[in-house]
Amino acid sequence: MSYVLGHNQYGKAEVHVVRVFRDDPKAPHDIVDYNVSVALTGDFDDAHITGDQAKVLTTDACKNTVNAFAKKAGDAVRQPESFGLALAEHFAQVPQVERVRVNIEAFPWQRAHNHPHAFVKNGDYVRTVTVTRTGGSSTVVSGLKDLTVLKTTDSEFHGFYQDKYTTLQPTNDRIMATAVTAQWAHDAADVDWNKSFDAVLDAITGSFSAAYSYALQHTLWEMGTAVLDAAPSVAEVRFSCPNKHHFVIDLSHFGLDNHNEVHHADDRPYGLIEATIKRSEDVDTTGAYDPGQAW
Repeated sequence: MSYVLGHNQYGKAEVHVVRVFRDDPKAPHDIVDYNVSVALTGDFDDAHITGDQAKVLTTDACKNTVNAFAKKAGDAVRQPESFGLALAEHFAQVPQVERVRVNIEAFPWQRAHNHPHAFVKNGDYVRTVTVTRTGGSSTVVSGLKDLTVLKTTDSEFHGFYQDKYTTLQPTNDRIMATAVTAQWAHDAADVDWNKSFDAVLDAITGSFSAAYSYALQHTLWEMGTAVLDAAPSVAEVRFSCPNKHHFVIDLSHFGLDNHNEVHHADDRPYGLIEATIKRSEDVDTTGAYDPGQAW
């Protein structure tokens, strides 16, 4: 029988590197904290089919490159997007590599009491970046995950389709909470990445707070349009948001009224709401995102 090798890639996953910027002994230190994964696709069939590793750049070399570039890439290291671009451009120079994908998780730190070299880790969210380089050009997808937000009112859910299995009661006043995972694709590579990220983060949290919600779907639309208004380089934004349900507890058994005050926070099962908001129908981000193994 004749078999065919399908999609394959390899690289080094989760290289955790921390860079301290201390070039000026009189200046406060800065710090970045990255978890970097590199995946290479190209002419590597022989490594699988015959065991010939002649074209394989070792995953150990991938790790070493990430660590070395944390020093040699200079100011590009200060922003995960520019760091990812520098790494992708480097790996693309390997002749047998046809596509490079660099994923970065950036863990935010903030200064402790304005101290010049003391920091507190900010656990509010994780910043994410996917840089893909193929055919001599790069695409950048910025993002975040684990941004948990909640509003105690200004949220409704009613008028929904019902069948014989529908038991959920409509409501005109409820807690709405979610953990936002968002990714947004840029149509440019010359961007002030930190400024753009801050603008998107502010747009997401600001619109979540201010917009009256008729459903989590409605909130995703409001957040998405706010992102496109705030960041000119963003062509589209994708959201994946679980509905973190808060159910009002019946306290009547104890002779107590409960006017949306005491809730049971239920972690599963949960509704999972996903949506993409584009700047126009012409937006094409094919290959920009990392969909996982089967891409």
